[in-house]
Amino acid sequence: MTAPVPATRRGHLVDLRPLRESPAFARMWAGAAITGIGSQMTIVAVGLDIYDRTASTLAVSLVAAFALVPMVVFGLYGGVLADSFDRRKVALIAAFVAWGSTAAIAVYSWLGVPEIWPLYALITLNTVAATMVAVARQAMVATLVRTELLPAAGALGGISAGVQLTVGPALAGLSVAYLGFSWTYTVDVVLFFAAFLGLYTLPAMIPDGERRRPGIRSVIEGWQFLRIAPNIRASFVLDVFAMTFGNPRVLFPAVGALLIGGGAVTVGILSAASAVGMLVLGLLSGRVGGVRAHGRGIVYSVAAYGASILLFGVVLLVVSALPIEVGTDITQANIPALVIASVLLALAGAADTVSMIYRTTMIQAAVPDVMRGRLQGLFMVVVTGGPRVGDLYVGVLSLAALLWFPPLLGGVVIIVAAAVSLRIYHGLRDYDALDPKP
Repeated sequence: MTAPVPATRRGHLVDLRPLRESPAFARMWAGAAITGIGSQMTIVAVGLDIYDRTASTLAVSLVAAFALVPMVVFGLYGGVLADSFDRRKVALIAAFVAWGSTAAIAVYSWLGVPEIWPLYALITLNTVAATMVAVARQAMVATLVRTELLPAAGALGGISAGVQLTVGPALAGLSVAYLGFSWTYTVDVVLFFAAFLGLYTLPAMIPDGERRRPGIRSVIEGWQFLRIAPNIRASFVLDVFAMTFGNPRVLFPAVGALLIGGGAVTVGILSAASAVGMLVLGLLSGRVGGVRAHGRGIVYSVAAYGASILLFGVVLLVVSALPIEVGTDITQANIPALVIASVLLALAGAADTVSMIYRTTMIQAAVPDVMRGRLQGLFMVVVTGGPRVGDLYVGVLSLAALLWFPPLLGGVVIIVAAAVSLRIYHGLRDYDALDPKP
């Protein structure tokens, strides 16, 4: 496998060469960005919908709890399928399932079904299918883009995620507040067609190397490879801590209603804030490709992420002690607290993007193509499963403690985990992009 040669970049602006050199990658990237906006609208709307029906943060966190096990199972199996068949076809089939579940959520809302369990079931199916699409899509990037441009492709992925997580939640907050849940879900149904366009126009993506029939043995091989890949494994472990203890999103409805005020609009702003940081970092990522110490980059960025989440908890603590009346209208919100909290979440998003770029590049550069789908599956389980465990952690802890306590404690845990990782994982600490070793 050819080692990635860090590109020399004079400027700080994002490197657009992956889009110019690979029209197929550009189409897939654009389709994912557009579709992701609608998906994020639905994710935020579902949380608001459940909180509106139950007034319970725990009920919101149960969305994550119900989706966790199916998402882990099918995330792993999606990686197996991506290593066994045409990755383009795997992504298309999974995208169709995701679109169908989104349409069902819209129908459910328009019909005004009083029971809440169908919403849990449909969002679980949607999450599982979207995870499989993401696994197959990420496994294709190294085929579509030159190896030395993988960090730039990762930065473009950060921009895409930033756009999705900025525009989607903001639109969701406004749409729910002024149009209602049914129209918000329907917009996602329409935007999802961009995913089909981005994937359908791709060439066939057959994995290189000896392929096995999908099954439990193939899943086990993925785990066994991770056991002999200490650098990848260490980056996963560190990300588990960050994603589990540093995701305060299920607190946002309660924060918008009780602490900062502003209701659905505040929820949209807070949900989009971290993505603003991701977007800005992605736009200013021109020198990312010139960095060789990807392991240290991961550790330092995770520590910065933890510090930002800890300070977010401090803001909530201070606000809870202030004798200020707030309401659910944005004009009744504590605007200074909202601004400070949003800036801290933006810094967390920027730090998370740096970690994501280097971790993704390590997987794509150091892992054999025939194994890449399974490692991407494991990575997606960490990226999407960790926050769902974190949602449950925050939801349960919020019952026994005040709202500010989960992010404050979580930030401390993440910083300690980063410090310990830098000390004990020598391979990650000394990782060199010119000599990528899993």
